[in-house]
Amino acid sequence: MARNAEKAMTALARFRQAQLEEGKVKERRPFLASECSELPKAEKWRRQIISEISKKVAQIQNAGLGEFKIRDLNDEINKLLREKGHWEVRIKELGGPDYARVGPRMLDHEGKAVPGNRGYKYFGAARDLPGVRELFEKEPAPAMRKSRAELMKEVDAEYYGYRDEDDGVLLPLEAQYEKQAVQEAVQTWRKEKESRLSGDKPPEEEEEEESIYSAHKEEPEEEESQEEMEGEEGGVSFMAHVPVPSQKEVEEALVRRKKMELLQRYASETLQAQSQTARTLLGV
Repeated sequence: MARNAEKAMTALARFRQAQLEEGKVKERRPFLASECSELPKAEKWRRQIISEISKKVAQIQNAGLGEFKIRDLNDEINKLLREKGHWEVRIKELGGPDYARVGPRMLDHEGKAVPGNRGYKYFGAARDLPGVRELFEKEPAPAMRKSRAELMKEVDAEYYGYRDEDDGVLLPLEAQYEKQAVQEAVQTWRKEKESRLSGDKPPEEEEEEESIYSAHKEEPEEEESQEEMEGEEGGVSFMAHVPVPSQKEVEEALVRRKKMELLQRYASETLQAQSQTARTLLGV
């Protein structure tokens, strides 16, 4: 194996040494912010991260990159944001300003605050990806129910219809229909008058009300009472198996009942006994 002195004399080693002396070699950013112990370098790395974030935010505005590329860019931006937060904490520990308090808010290209969910933020075209758009849709606020006092404020004379005639449309229509109704009523009255003068019967004749107390006379024979009798139109009439009182008999029974109630209410016991004796003698 070559010794260290020989390695140092190779062309690559001498070229790198020359670049370091001229200051052209870019220093690599530490993986952990805690490895940096100088405030100017910490400020430098923070500015570098902000520059990278700006470039990626500009790239993610292009919706034609495809869903997978947009998701990868959005993940890289969020990773750089977390790294920037670590460097800000380290700058504060080294005695620098507190960027978390005095720094500007994260804004998108439209100047609006970047929306997110639990620390993860979406930029540019990432907000229009499937499943992401629904996260930012705000549910419509439920309609507030009005109280009775608020509803009563809108109740006035117009609510009850007292101002319906003010528009000048309803009155002419009512007058037209009223005139038409009067003409129809006059024509109907004249037709009825002419029919009465000519002696014709009115078209509508009231039918006589059938008495509900009317009863057909039935023969007491048992054989005939059990047969079904057919009417003139071929209908079937059924015979009653119990004696049905006539209207006159019902009225007489009601009168007798009323008399007995009056006697029991106003007559003395002696008078009631005499009346009972008289009815017994008369056979009533």
